[in-house]
Amino acid sequence: MKDANPKLADRPASMGAACPYPAWHPPMPVQLTVLPEHPCPYLPGRVARSRALWAEQISGPAYHALMDAGFRRSGKLVYQPVCAGCRQCLPIRVPVNEFQPGKSQRRCARRNSDLTVSVGPPVATVDKWQLYLRYITDWHSGETETREGFESFLYDSPVPTLEFSYRDQQGCLLAVGICDVCPEALSSVYFYFDPAQAHRGLGTFGALHEIAFAQNLKLPHYYLGYWIDRCSSMRYKAAFKPHEILHPDNVWRQEPMGSQ
Repeated sequence: MKDANPKLADRPASMGAACPYPAWHPPMPVQLTVLPEHPCPYLPGRVARSRALWAEQISGPAYHALMDAGFRRSGKLVYQPVCAGCRQCLPIRVPVNEFQPGKSQRRCARRNSDLTVSVGPPVATVDKWQLYLRYITDWHSGETETREGFESFLYDSPVPTLEFSYRDQQGCLLAVGICDVCPEALSSVYFYFDPAQAHRGLGTFGALHEIAFAQNLKLPHYYLGYWIDRCSSMRYKAAFKPHEILHPDNVWRQEPMGSQ
């Protein structure tokens, strides 16, 4: 895959191999490569496939346009699901000025009111690496990872990115959130935490803090990545209300408050 620079408008658009089910079109001419099939990480028994580009650098506005076409990123790999006959991966976002935390979310905020949150450029320190290892070992069935892979996945970014670090009163690192910053949105990339502190609901607290941060920056939306109706681990995203779903016709629609 070639390095992607959205300013290169003379580069022809390439969709790779034909996709048997309609996918959102890229918002600018980019070279896309269809990646090999792999087991779907969200729906058991399914086979997943993505098309992607490798980007050394993308401007905030260009990446925002890609997100609005169903793209996300993993490190410098910007990808879009193009699974045969399936479009369950639907982008979800929260209009931050309309957001109203529910009772359980307010309880979660109070439960974590003792934490200190610092925000700055992403830096892959030893304590973050150790926290990430504990997280994937306990939370993701012992997935293997290397320090190089950890840094490539979370700390090599082609877009403007911020890191949120959550520490207790003793200064112990409990959680880390990585977010991309676009002119019109804050986008959650990844959140990892200490499994021993699972009772705190740190994932929910992190999203609440990031939504408040987006409000302070006067950013209209907070992007939570993909939402999948049939995936239980994704259901927490629909609890942030109101929220909007990017439908297959490429239109963002706000879901009724009582839905999901």
